[in-house]
Amino acid sequence: MTRNSKHTSNHKPRPRRDQRRDVLRDLGEKVRAFRLERGLTQEALADSLDLSIAYVSLIERGGRNPPYTTVVAIAHALGVSPRDIIAA
Repeated sequence: MTRNSKHTSNHKPRPRRDQRRDVLRDLGEKVRAFRLERGLTQEALADSLDLSIAYVSLIERGGRNPPYTTVVAIAHALGVSPRDIIAA
């Protein structure tokens, strides 16, 4: 089999990129809503997590896919369950 030939297998196709962006936007909107409910600035949240303000901003805009450990840390900093942030 050549490198460029199509290989059929039982693997599921990768999710469409737009679906992943929607999920990331939803996550970011939830982070922003919880942050604002608590009266925190992006700077205050970023400082409490030892992250940059730019990174927190990107998460809130759906521009980054943070690792699970970061999502858990954000949830704890906001006083919510990680489930509250990632629930669809």
